[in-house]
Amino acid sequence: MSAYGSQGGRGFDCDVLVIGGGIVGLSTAYALTRAAPGTRVVVLEKEGGPARHQTGRNSGVIHSGIYYRPGSLKARYAVRGAAEMVKFCAEYGLPHEVTGKLIVATGRAELPRLHALVQRGRENGIPVRELGPAQIAEYEPRVRGLAGIHVGSTGICDYGAVAAQLAESAGACGAEVRYGAEVAAVDRRPWGVAVRTTAGAVVRGRVLVNCAGLHCDRVARLAGDDPGMRIVPFRGEYYALARPGLVRGLVYPVPDPAFPFLGVHLTRGVDGGVHVGPNAVPALGREGYDWSVVRPRELAATLVWPGSWRTARRHWRYGAGELHRSLSKRAFTEAVRRLLPEVAEADLRPAPAGVRAQAVLRDGTLADDFLLREAHRTVHVLNAPSPAATASLPIGREVARRALLHLDRPAAPAGDRPRPHPSPAAGP
Repeated sequence: MSAYGSQGGRGFDCDVLVIGGGIVGLSTAYALTRAAPGTRVVVLEKEGGPARHQTGRNSGVIHSGIYYRPGSLKARYAVRGAAEMVKFCAEYGLPHEVTGKLIVATGRAELPRLHALVQRGRENGIPVRELGPAQIAEYEPRVRGLAGIHVGSTGICDYGAVAAQLAESAGACGAEVRYGAEVAAVDRRPWGVAVRTTAGAVVRGRVLVNCAGLHCDRVARLAGDDPGMRIVPFRGEYYALARPGLVRGLVYPVPDPAFPFLGVHLTRGVDGGVHVGPNAVPALGREGYDWSVVRPRELAATLVWPGSWRTARRHWRYGAGELHRSLSKRAFTEAVRRLLPEVAEADLRPAPAGVRAQAVLRDGTLADDFLLREAHRTVHVLNAPSPAATASLPIGREVARRALLHLDRPAAPAGDRPRPHPSPAAGP
């Protein structure tokens, strides 16, 4: 694609071109319009509206940051982002509530991990209260456990509504969000980038920001960069609780630190309903929201990536349990009954699933922290796992900061194809 013609870098449609209209891409656009008023921003989103995938298909929890390693981007951004998200929702009248949540140990083997979470929470500056069985019942009369902790800063909101508000607010400051604009090709030159959509439109920008979520590695390769990872999609399967009165708020098990999922939990949403899940299983396509959705090319890309097989060998026992609960409602119910003994199979009704864009490195490591990479005039967001929605406002500011630095850099010498260089994931 030769989208620039003879313009020599002139005639840009925008200063910063953002690919992806989920909450991170829209937060980046929002941050750009506030950090540098007058910066021309265009967001390209392939769907007909914002937040149609990861952002709009989760349980709506405002995470406290208790699970994350002190000093990591996830810990720093979650703690800061939770407070900012509550403030943002209040400012714009979006549904939200600071509910607190319980993390409950149901077996003695979980007690050391529960105590470790208490210490981690305190290191991250999070209000944590340790509970015995009687105190658990004060919060949740029908929940049973040997011990628990109450995390006071956890809340709930509607992230789809947050994303729509970010788009509206960014648009009011001059940013343009184009829906139905799927990226087909990227042409990066010393002075900027040009993106062609599947509809044939060409958009030219001085800097590219890749917030494509489930497709971020593909976009990185289109830009000529080797992301050093692949997105392996995991479907999160949910049920809705037919008797929502069984649960007052949010109830979680003690997570297994060897796997980056939190286990089957119960979440009362802003609509008053209670979601149960998710159960995490490999998806057969990047937008594979049920077993009937199979994308052969995407599945083949997952299977040929060496990291996929190394991950499978490392975590096959955990994965087998998740797969069993996916195929057996009875097994899923038994997992829920560890926390909520009164629940029965008839209490669980299928609810819409989500898909997590899990970055897997070549050695099989499941990337646990936010993963940002930079190349000439390009910023890639290559792993934005939970709590990305919670932390979207500070993440957006960080990505916007990096994009603005690229705007200030001179163009590379003509004919010099820039080599991608990594930006450490451990901090800005």
